[in-house]
Amino acid sequence: MFKSFLSRIFSLLLIIILAIAWVLLDALPVSAQESTVNHTYSDLANQDFSHQNLRRGVFAAANLRGATFEGADLSYSILTEGVLLNANLTGANLTGALVDRVTLDLANLTNAIFVNAIATRTRFYDTIITGADFSDAVIDSYQIALMCKYADGVNPVTGVATRDSLGCR
Repeated sequence: MFKSFLSRIFSLLLIIILAIAWVLLDALPVSAQESTVNHTYSDLANQDFSHQNLRRGVFAAANLRGATFEGADLSYSILTEGVLLNANLTGANLTGALVDRVTLDLANLTNAIFVNAIATRTRFYDTIITGADFSDAVIDSYQIALMCKYADGVNPVTGVATRDSLGCR
């Protein structure tokens, strides 16, 4: 009976140790997030972020007028309320990014990837979208209608035509 009691105590301690180890291992991504780029409310006009890994970066309400993100990885980033007027996002990867309420007027999105991005209330006026892939992105229907008027090209990475990704007729 005493042996059974010790066995149960040992099992309980083992479960507690494993639970603590699981919590600590699960917390590792949180410490990795500390190294995530955070430029909330920053003035980054005309800055060059070309070919940088900015995955999961935060650029909320940032001034990014004229900034260059050519070939940058902005996947799963937050650009909410950012101003990317005349920005260069040629070949940028914005897969899963939150791009709502962003001004992308006059921006260059040639061959950019917006797959699964959320771009509600975002402006794409006079934006170059040749070869951009918007597959499964959430974009306001009136913006899609405007973009379909000049959508062309095929994304070299995904192989998807811009018109097809927007659902143009």
